[in-house]
Amino acid sequence: MNYILFDGNRRNHFLPLTFTRPVADIRFGILTIREKWEKYLGKTSTITEDYLSAKFPSIFSADNILINSSVCPDKDLVEKIKELKTGEALVTENIVIALAAPAHKAETFKEFDADCYVKHNYTAKFLQVNTLWDIFQKNGEAIEADFKLLTNGKKTAKISSSNTLINPENIFLEEGAKVEASIINASGGPVYIGKDAEVMEGCLIRGPFALCEHSTLKMGAKIYGATTIGPHSKVGGEVNNSVIFGYSNKAHDGFLGNAVIGEWCNLGADTNNSNLKNNYAEVKLWSYAENTFVNTGTQFCGLIMGDHSKCGINTMFNTGTIVGLSCNIYGAGFPRNFIPSFSWGGPGGFMIYSLEKAIETAKLVMERRHIELTKEDEKIFEHIFNLKTK
Repeated sequence: MNYILFDGNRRNHFLPLTFTRPVADIRFGILTIREKWEKYLGKTSTITEDYLSAKFPSIFSADNILINSSVCPDKDLVEKIKELKTGEALVTENIVIALAAPAHKAETFKEFDADCYVKHNYTAKFLQVNTLWDIFQKNGEAIEADFKLLTNGKKTAKISSSNTLINPENIFLEEGAKVEASIINASGGPVYIGKDAEVMEGCLIRGPFALCEHSTLKMGAKIYGATTIGPHSKVGGEVNNSVIFGYSNKAHDGFLGNAVIGEWCNLGADTNNSNLKNNYAEVKLWSYAENTFVNTGTQFCGLIMGDHSKCGINTMFNTGTIVGLSCNIYGAGFPRNFIPSFSWGGPGGFMIYSLEKAIETAKLVMERRHIELTKEDEKIFEHIFNLKTK
């Protein structure tokens, strides 16, 4: 069977993170949503926005199962999906989880047409992200599920005796991981250290926590769960209940809390975000889907930053700040709490960051990690830039 992950009608609710990726490639827990499904099903492709489809193409066959990318798999759910026959759909309340479609319907799929499918109601609980703040609020549950999936039947690499471990049975190191002279408390949830990742001396870690492959936790870092640091990242200072997708750095002191940071971002030394309003009111956050600020229903919400954005030293972000793609933020004081893509400046005002300079910077940053900014990537930049300047 051919499996395809589709964005669904919640895609715009995940902007700015989905400017540059399908919903399936959001990191949530240890793995991305796509990586979770591929652990169960093998290779998948994607139905996403037209401007992303060159980089994330759809692959169709005679028989296809289309799966809602905002839904995370588990053993029981996967078994139900595999049982679907052509013309059947798995649904729950107002959510379409999956549907089985012949090629001609899969190739033209935009949204679910209830009249074309026999619906089967799924009543068991499953994990799903519906909002930006779900990514950090539900991250603990996602880490626990991924931890079981990744460590089942495996034995942890040896952990140095220089560390203090609490609940060591809930701590797992992949091959090549290094942890020295640190305190790890896995009482509140598992701690996963990925392949060739390093926890430097003096770090304080409380689970649930994931440090993905080739990432580094700098000396003396203080990490509160539920936090994920994606691959090829460097993180120091204090971090609480945050998700860093990967290839991003917060290498110095400063506080990051209840936050989501995309790829290829850099937070300057002593950057801090507020995650709680002084009046303890519920936080409002800019919604691209609604084109206005919406109530998150939560008291704790910090910074959401799109890919390729940077900020200078001593940058201060207010509670519930959204930063778009390829922004450069600097200066004293608090910038506004919605910073559109390709913005250059700070509290004193912003100007539009030119497309050519943004692409040039992205190339330089990625070349340091021996990764190419492709022509497809450049076209994605151009598309988003044109959205901003219209």
